[in-house]
Amino acid sequence: MTRMTPFSSPLLLGFDTIEKTLERVAKNGDGYPPYNIERLRGDTGDRLRITLAVAGFCEDDLEVMVEDNELTVRGRQTDDAEREFLHRGIAARQFQRVFVLADGMKVAGAELKNGLLAIDLDRPEPERLVRKINISVKD
Repeated sequence: MTRMTPFSSPLLLGFDTIEKTLERVAKNGDGYPPYNIERLRGDTGDRLRITLAVAGFCEDDLEVMVEDNELTVRGRQTDDAEREFLHRGIAARQFQRVFVLADGMKVAGAELKNGLLAIDLDRPEPERLVRKINISVKD
């Protein structure tokens, strides 16, 4: 039996990378750390903010990178050998969270405050491009 996908229509050309990206995102089932995505409207245009709950992580434990169209946030905590825990209910857990960005999106900055890492993204207005294609006639 053949698998039908939304991008299998012969009228949709060049969307194979989007289909692969959607499959990869669907497989990412880990919910740690929790996060919010909000739209900020203002005089600077349309901006998105991703806020991750990273309590217990300091600036040196976090890494925010953009490669190709992927925003990757990594957190690595190191255990302090000098500390002796009588009970350990807060784990020093590592994480990696990947967000796929649309073409043209830019990371405006990141801020860590009160255990929340806020990453602002600028979403530029898409250009409307209309171009007439000349038809050549061959005899």
